[in-house]
Amino acid sequence: MVKTARDLIETADLLLHLSLDLYVSLLKSSTHSQRDVTSEEEREDEDEAFSFGSTLSAFRAKEEQIERKKMEIRERVFARLGRVEEESKTLAMIRKELEAVLDPTRKEVLAMRKKIDMEKEYIQAREAFDDKNREKALLVGRLMEAVSESERLRMKKLEELSKTMDSIR
Repeated sequence: MVKTARDLIETADLLLHLSLDLYVSLLKSSTHSQRDVTSEEEREDEDEAFSFGSTLSAFRAKEEQIERKKMEIRERVFARLGRVEEESKTLAMIRKELEAVLDPTRKEVLAMRKKIDMEKEYIQAREAFDDKNREKALLVGRLMEAVSESERLRMKKLEELSKTMDSIR
């Protein structure tokens, strides 16, 4: 953007100078047209020359005023462009500093997230383990009951067999 603004200012300067030169040359050529040498025409020419001189001086004064305003505007534009460039540099430095600050923070955040995820996985595994232990305890309890029942029935059968053996003897 800096180059385009400067290019526009230079182009405007060139166009202004070309238009002023063209205007002056047109005024001069109109006063230097063929004239008759008569005194009345000379007076008219003098009046015209005076009129041209006053017009030319007014034109030059206006041209100087335009040139001054143009220089003021140019100075303001360059001052603003300078400030914009400085602010752009400042913003770039701030952006780099933020990235430098955020990069370690990102690493810390990622480490924390990983730790949290591992903690969640651990808790889920622990809960699954506890559930399986409870289920195991229930199954062990049932197994103990079944074994006890089986032994009781065996003992009962043994007693019956023993009675039958005693009765046979």
